[in-house]
Amino acid sequence: MSTELLSRHLLHTRDAILLPAPGQLVEGRAERRDRYPIAVTRSLPETLERLLELIGEAHVAVITDRTVAELHGEALLGGLGDAGFEPEVVTVPAGERHKTLPQAFELLDWLTGTQLTRRDVIVTFGGGVVVDMGGWVASCYMRGVPYVNLPTTLVGQVDAGIGGKLAVNHPVAKNLIGGFCAPRGVISDVSFLCTLDRRQLRAGLAESIKKAIIASPDYWDLIEDSAEAILAADPDALARLVHGAGAIKAELIARDPFERDSRRTLGFGHALAHPLETVTGYDALLHGEAVAFGMVVEARMATARGLLSDETLSRLLGLLRRVGLPTAADELAAPIDGDRLLAAIERIRLIRGGGYRFVLPIELGETVIADDVSPGELRAALAACGIRVPG
Repeated sequence: MSTELLSRHLLHTRDAILLPAPGQLVEGRAERRDRYPIAVTRSLPETLERLLELIGEAHVAVITDRTVAELHGEALLGGLGDAGFEPEVVTVPAGERHKTLPQAFELLDWLTGTQLTRRDVIVTFGGGVVVDMGGWVASCYMRGVPYVNLPTTLVGQVDAGIGGKLAVNHPVAKNLIGGFCAPRGVISDVSFLCTLDRRQLRAGLAESIKKAIIASPDYWDLIEDSAEAILAADPDALARLVHGAGAIKAELIARDPFERDSRRTLGFGHALAHPLETVTGYDALLHGEAVAFGMVVEARMATARGLLSDETLSRLLGLLRRVGLPTAADELAAPIDGDRLLAAIERIRLIRGGGYRFVLPIELGETVIADDVSPGELRAALAACGIRVPG
């Protein structure tokens, strides 16, 4: 057959796969390494330039929430329109309590009515809720449609938008239903952060402090030196913060993309944070506030075991207090029922089929993952933070 005739077609393959001997075990193999840009921008024109590079000539669907649509939607969609795109857009209610399976089903139903194909692109445009749920919907629809994250909150830019760990919540546990699917790219425009209040900025800063504790003394110094500027939404300080977070999380994920071992250090604070959010109805506490409290509980466990010095514990507590994050139960935005909290932690332990698993800091950049924490140790650490549970 002529080369010219073959060249007219999209793909030409030729195989001669040998058959195994009868009864020989056949081994399935699959390996995939994803690489994607994590860009930090400072203006909508720069963001659109990056986004257009990632979209190419694909059709676009945008998933956002109602708050972001009101604040930034017209500008983004107008920019895409000027570039010749006619994106299809859906908005969801804002807030963690709307990151649910029924809401995800509504998004999937909506996608069936669009012109989107498997080679097109979904843009998740919002905070951690939209990024988590929208990315998971993209990974499910037609067995996977490429998606690009445009996080608009500090939590989204320093954490949720990076890594492709996607989920929705369930009344039993936070992020119980989900999977792993890397985005085509992440674009964090720090100009979007100027609309956030200080509480939202503090919540995002908690996830940054977490990364500093588990992986980077340099990042800790950056936060200590610029905490006030970050909370004042200074663009230069925010850009440095977001850029550093992206570098740290990307490195940790590259070592362990599917959270089999070392990536679990990114869960520092979360073994308590997720149950806290569950028992407060995914509404009263911001995720970063729950993470900050969870880090304090785990840090106190580490100190009680002799792993973390009193001096380093004081530094950790000092920075959290300095930026206004909760370090004790009476500083949380909702009262915590200790019995319900322990029950929620126990449910997660049973779901994971093992013991309590906590990330315990030793020094800045050094941690251990402990799966032998006893109920007594947990109760003592909670009590030290103001949550008393009958033993």
